[in-house]
Amino acid sequence: MKREDIIKLENKVYSRPRLLNDNIMHYCPGCSHGVVHKLVAEVIDELGLEDKAIGVAPVGCAVFAYNYIDCDWIEAAHGRAPAVATAANRLNPENVVFTYQGDGDLAAIGTAETIHACTRGENIVIILINNGIYGMTGGQMSPCTLEGAKTATTPYGRRVDLNGFPLRVANVVSLLDGTCYVTRQAVHTTAAVRKAKAALKKAFINARDKKGTSFVEIVSTCSSGWKMTPEKANQWMAENMFAHYPLGDIKDTDKTE
Repeated sequence: MKREDIIKLENKVYSRPRLLNDNIMHYCPGCSHGVVHKLVAEVIDELGLEDKAIGVAPVGCAVFAYNYIDCDWIEAAHGRAPAVATAANRLNPENVVFTYQGDGDLAAIGTAETIHACTRGENIVIILINNGIYGMTGGQMSPCTLEGAKTATTPYGRRVDLNGFPLRVANVVSLLDGTCYVTRQAVHTTAAVRKAKAALKKAFINARDKKGTSFVEIVSTCSSGWKMTPEKANQWMAENMFAHYPLGDIKDTDKTE
């Protein structure tokens, strides 16, 4: 290797994740999905799981996740990703299986699959991207939409008396015996990205080591659904979403043993 090449390597502080494809992402500008994709790709690569990782993509904005992260993928029907992941893991216990889902998919039509996979303690990673809205289908209210938030189906704001309270899915699954790690993170700042990556890495290690279900929620933005610029969306998320969905670890059995 030439001396100038060595100097370039020594000065390099960042590179494109090896497992991210060159495909142009379809996500809207400012969407959190792209950042989380990068983190998942980095974690799989750093743990040496490239040939063992199996992702399950459902319906919603994340439906094309298989176009961007270079590992094996299975497409699941709307909400059924945890059930498909259960089958994939039981048939291939040497692999590390994860789902990548939005709140409309996981917390609405997929509630039963999520709850029962976590109750059974399947050795999978469940990744929830919670932007509090149905992003792909027109910006309708999701189970995680905040009280008072305006959506296509709640034009005057979500009403508790009519629509119920926003669902804290991570808190619910943390009460189930099968979950070994439940955390809620975000990716709106550099510090938050680092914490989210550490959480994802811990979750994948848990699945690799057969410790049970790890549930990683990422509180996210939806600039188009919220009708905001990316900058305003991040600000609104920090000022409103974090109060109902506080960040941090909710359950970690490694710290209670």
